[in-house]
Amino acid sequence: MNPLPNEVYSVATVREIDSNVIADGGIAGFTLMTRAAAAAVLAAGEHFPLARRWQVVCGAGNNAGDGYVVARLAASEGIEVSVLALADPLLLVGDAALAWYEFASWGGEVSAWSGSVDATEGLIVDALLGSGLMRDVQGDFAAAVDAINASSVPVMALDIPTGLHGDSGAVLGTAIRADLTVTFVGLKQGLFLGDAREYCGALCFSDLDIPPAYYANRPAEYRRIDPAQVEGLLPRRRRAAHKGNFGHVLIVGGGRGMPGAALLAGEGALRAGAGRVSIATDPSHAAEIVKDRPELMVHGIKNAADLRPLMQQADVVAVGPGLGRSDWAADIMDLLQADGRPAVWDADALNWLASSPNVTPSRVITPHPGEAATLLGQSTADIQADRRMALRALQRKFGGVAVLKGAGTLVSGADGVPWLCTAGNPGMAAPGMGDVLTGIIAGLMAQGLSLQDAANAGVDLHARAGDRAAAGGERGLIASDLLAEIRALVNA
Repeated sequence: MNPLPNEVYSVATVREIDSNVIADGGIAGFTLMTRAAAAAVLAAGEHFPLARRWQVVCGAGNNAGDGYVVARLAASEGIEVSVLALADPLLLVGDAALAWYEFASWGGEVSAWSGSVDATEGLIVDALLGSGLMRDVQGDFAAAVDAINASSVPVMALDIPTGLHGDSGAVLGTAIRADLTVTFVGLKQGLFLGDAREYCGALCFSDLDIPPAYYANRPAEYRRIDPAQVEGLLPRRRRAAHKGNFGHVLIVGGGRGMPGAALLAGEGALRAGAGRVSIATDPSHAAEIVKDRPELMVHGIKNAADLRPLMQQADVVAVGPGLGRSDWAADIMDLLQADGRPAVWDADALNWLASSPNVTPSRVITPHPGEAATLLGQSTADIQADRRMALRALQRKFGGVAVLKGAGTLVSGADGVPWLCTAGNPGMAAPGMGDVLTGIIAGLMAQGLSLQDAANAGVDLHARAGDRAAAGGERGLIASDLLAEIRALVNA
C-alpha cells in the first residue's frame, strides 16, 4: 500500500489516468485489476487479521471484476471465500468477464443473490458498484446494500463504498457503510466530501505502480493538507529566541456577557506559539479573563478610541469571538474595517462583514456553512451542496484567504488548487471550537507564516488536536480539551 497522496481528483480525471496507462503505458487493464485486488487482499489482512471467512458481493462492471479477482487471490491464501452475484457473470464484458472466468476456472463458485448475506462471515467485500455511479441505487442492489449494512459483519469496500457519489460524496439513495475502503489509481474527491466520512471507514490507497509521468499535469480538484507540510512550517526555535521574535496577537471580542470566546481564542494563540497575546474586551470581563489565564494581557475597552492604541502595538488582529452586535461592537468594527494589518475574522465579525462587504488581501475569514450562507446571500443547503463553489465565491468576494469550516474543512487563497483537511471528528461540533481555531491561525500568522500557510497549518493542527482529544470518546468533547494537544503538535 502507498501513503495517501496529497492530490485529490475528480472521477473523470482518475479514469483518464487509468485509460492512458492502458492505452499508452503498456500495462493491460487486467493487470491493473489484479494489482488492485492484491492491494485489497493485503489491506484486508492487515485490518482484519482474524477474518478467515469472506463473502464477496459482486455487481456489474469493473468493480465486480475487482471482486472476482479478490475472491480468487484470497482463496489462494487459504481464506474460505463465498461469492454472491447480483449480475449474471455471463453478461460481464472485458476485464470483468476475464476476472470471473479465471475465478471460475480456478474452481470458484458463484451463488446468485437471493436476498440476504451470510451474517456469520468474518468479512464482507463490497464489489457492487464503483465510482462511476450517477443515479440512485435501486432494486436488488439497494436491497443488497441494506442487507450488508444490517449484517454487523465488517465490510471492506473496493475503490469507493457502493452508493457514494464519486465526486460529491453524496449518498445516492442508500450506501454501504464500510469499515475499510481501499481505493486505487488516485484519490477521488467523493471519498472526502459530503457524507463520505460516515461511509468510508479507514482509507487505504494503492497507485497500482502506475508511473508518476501519468499523473503529471493532471488537474487536481483539491490538495490534502499534509501534517508533514505543517511540521515544515514550524522549525525548531533558536536557543537565543525571545517572545518578541514570535509576534503580538490582539484578540478583539468578548462583548458583554460573552467572555469565554475571547478567552478560548487568546489561549489558542498562545498555545500555537505567539510571543504575546492581548485581548480587547468589554470592561466587565477584563478581570475575569485574566484570572482564568494570567498569561494573557487583557484590556477592558469602552470604545474604538480605547482600541486604537492597542491595535498599533499588534502584528495580527483576530476579531469576532463573542463580539456581539451591540452599539459597542459597531463602534469597534468601524475602526477594524478600515485597518489593513493581517487579520483573522470569525463569528460575529462575519455578520458585520456581510452587512458591509469589503475586499482585502490581508485577511483570513473562517465561516461555518451558516455564516458562509449569510456572507453569500444563499441558504446553508446551497453552501453544503457545492462547498467548492462556495469557497471560491467567498475568496473572490472578500479577498485574502477563505476557510470554509465543516466536515472536510476547505481553504483557498487567490491562486492555485484549494486545500482540504482530512483530519477532525464529529465531537468537534461543539461550542468554542471556532474560537480556538481563530486563535491558532492568528498565532501562526504572528510568527511569520503567510496567510495561506497559517490557515492551512491552523486548520490541520486544530483538527488533529481534536482527534487526539477525542481518543477517550467524541461525545462530550469541549473546545478547551484541544488546548493542551495543540502544544504537543506544534512541537512535533
